Amino acid sequence: MAGSVSGTRTGHDAAPGRRAAPSGWIVFAAVMMIFGGAMAVLEGIAAIAKDDLFVTTSDYVFKFSLTGWGWVHLILGIVVVLAGCALFTGALWARAVGVLLAGLLVVANFLWLPYYPFWSIVLIAINIFVIWALCSPQKDARA
Repeated sequence: MAGSVSGTRTGHDAAPGRRAAPSGWIVFAAVMMIFGGAMAVLEGIAAIAKDDLFVTTSDYVFKFSLTGWGWVHLILGIVVVLAGCALFTGALWARAVGVLLAGLLVVANFLWLPYYPFWSIVLIAINIFVIWALCSPQKDARA
């Protein structure tokens, strides 16, 4: 009986679209998503708590309230942190969600440029690296 049980595949190895362990680039993307999401949460809290912390420009095409942007960054940051944690499971769906959320953060930080330009550019670059890492072909370590 023990021989038949050891020959069966159980757990997350048997599920399609899942891997036993994430590759180095997936771990990089997960860490960067957690970092970028945490920074978005902090930006959101700062914008909600104290609107006069950020410089506003009057001639920018996209004009939004800082409090509204604070809520966008806060909610998006929390979701990105959770998606970054899900990447550690090696699930294929987590990679797809990660690409989608990193793309949304690129757009959000682009629109956030007039309020915090240097940090927006840094987070745009980080999210582009995340998208690249999640979309790059993964080598199967089990082969």
